[in-house]
Amino acid sequence: MSLKNSFSVNKIEAGCDEAGRGCLAWPVVAAAVILPKNFRHKLLNDSKKMTENQRKELYPLIKQKALAWGIGIVDHKEIDKINILNASFEAMHRAVKQLVIKPELLLIDGNRFNPFEGSAHECIIKGDGKFKSIAAASVLAKVFRDEYMQEAHLSYPQYAWNKNKGYPTKDHRFGIEKHGPSPIHRMSFTLLPAEQLKLKL
Repeated sequence: MSLKNSFSVNKIEAGCDEAGRGCLAWPVVAAAVILPKNFRHKLLNDSKKMTENQRKELYPLIKQKALAWGIGIVDHKEIDKINILNASFEAMHRAVKQLVIKPELLLIDGNRFNPFEGSAHECIIKGDGKFKSIAAASVLAKVFRDEYMQEAHLSYPQYAWNKNKGYPTKDHRFGIEKHGPSPIHRMSFTLLPAEQLKLKL
C-alpha cells in the first residue's frame, strides 16, 4: 500500500510519531513534520520497516525538504513522574511547538492523544504506514533517539545500547541483572522479569 499525501483536502497537516515508548532507559522522543504536498521518496515508509541505513539516508533529506519539523524529548525522570503514555503525548506537544508553521491538523500515529491547543487532531492506528507526514516523523524520531542511545552506550557499555537502543532485549536485561540499573533507566518500568528478580533476592 502506497503512503497517502494527506488526510484532509486543504488543511496544513503535521504528522506526529514517537520512538522509544517501549524502552527501559532514557527518553521518549517525538517528531512533528509538515511536508510539501508533492514530497515523495522511494524509501519513505514506516520507520520500523526500513533498515537503519535507509533511515539515516532519509533523515537529513526530510529535514531539508520539510516545510517545518520539530523534535520533542521527555527524559526518564519525567517519564517516571507522569507515566510513559503521558510522556509520549508531551513529547509530541513539544515537537509541535517547534514548528515554524502552525498546523491546522495533527495526524497522530496511534489511537489516543491529549489535544493540542489551537490544532485539531486525528488519531490513526498504524498511521506511519499510511501517511507520508507520519512516516517522515517516525524516521526523524527513530534516528534522533537511536543516536542518543549510541552516545549513552559510550558511558554505559554494559547494557549494549549500541545494539538494542534501550529496548528490553536479552543482552540489555543481562546487563541490568549483572550491574544493576544505570542512572538513566526508567525506574517505573519492570526492568527485569519477576523470575530474575526472585533470583536476586
